[in-house]
Amino acid sequence: MKNNQVTFEQKSKNTLLRTFLSSFMIISFFYITPIFINFADKNFYTKEYTNNSKKILAYALNKEEKNKEVIETLNEEEVLFDVYSLDKSETESVYLSAATINKLFKDTEYNLNDVRQNKLVKPVALTLLPNELKKIENIKRRKEFFIQIILPLIIKENNIIKKDRRTLFAIINKSNNTTVELSWLEKKYKQYGVKSKDLSTLKIRMDEIPVSLAIAQAAKETGWGTSRFAQEGNALFGQWTWSGEGLKPKEAKEGEDHKVMKFNILQASVRAYQRNLNTHRTYKNFRKARAELRDSKKLLDSIELSKYLNKYAETGNQYVEVLQKIIKQNKLKDFDDAKLLPSSSDLESLI
Repeated sequence: MKNNQVTFEQKSKNTLLRTFLSSFMIISFFYITPIFINFADKNFYTKEYTNNSKKILAYALNKEEKNKEVIETLNEEEVLFDVYSLDKSETESVYLSAATINKLFKDTEYNLNDVRQNKLVKPVALTLLPNELKKIENIKRRKEFFIQIILPLIIKENNIIKKDRRTLFAIINKSNNTTVELSWLEKKYKQYGVKSKDLSTLKIRMDEIPVSLAIAQAAKETGWGTSRFAQEGNALFGQWTWSGEGLKPKEAKEGEDHKVMKFNILQASVRAYQRNLNTHRTYKNFRKARAELRDSKKLLDSIELSKYLNKYAETGNQYVEVLQKIIKQNKLKDFDDAKLLPSSSDLESLI
């Protein structure tokens, strides 16, 4: 009987010990496991974050290797919004014959000899080229007539850019900007295709095109205003489009579906051309060279800048040589510092 009692007590102790140990292990499991999981979880995310950091660093290095330029796809509707607005404005396209235009120039005493000397251009804004341009047999007279037509348009667009540039510098030099100024910046970021909203990029893109260079390109692209694209579509600079309204080149090869951009008025063609050089990544080096001239306090040299337009046409460097020849032979640099006589108070400050 005594032995049975001892055995029972021993079993009870063993049971109690096992129960205690089991309880301890269960309690320990629920106490320690969260700590372990938390540690493992933290280690996992630390490792993941480190990998992401390496990817970000690699991306940053790649950006530096590409001169920190992010290749952006331009939104045509945003970049050319003001071009389309101008082209579809209530301003009517009024056709004037060459004889009528010539009389207008004489009545307003607008001639290139005076412009070369006095550097003042009459604000004669024509909307269409006359068909008779190609009928002017005297080549020198035809060239001068073409220059007289497009010169005020080119200077006017440069004035708009100049005014915007002054506004931009005023904003940059302020520590705090108003809501109106920030709204203006947003508009210009879209207009110049600056998705990064970087002020330095906007400053480089928002700049003038030398008048002599614009005239030379217009002359080359249109045969001094006599080409089909110029006569039928006001296309002064032969810009291509795959989506917009345009004229199909007759000599286009099979499979080529591009068109030459068509405009209702000449002014829109000039604006689209300037926006093209100021936004498209093909002309990045052109803009860089222009910015370097600005930083060096030098004038915008059309001969120098033309070197960076070898991709404007398929002929490459030969195209550049032609532009430089046109500039020199026709003394187009004489017009680089010409001023447009104000037709409104908005332009008076630029004279």
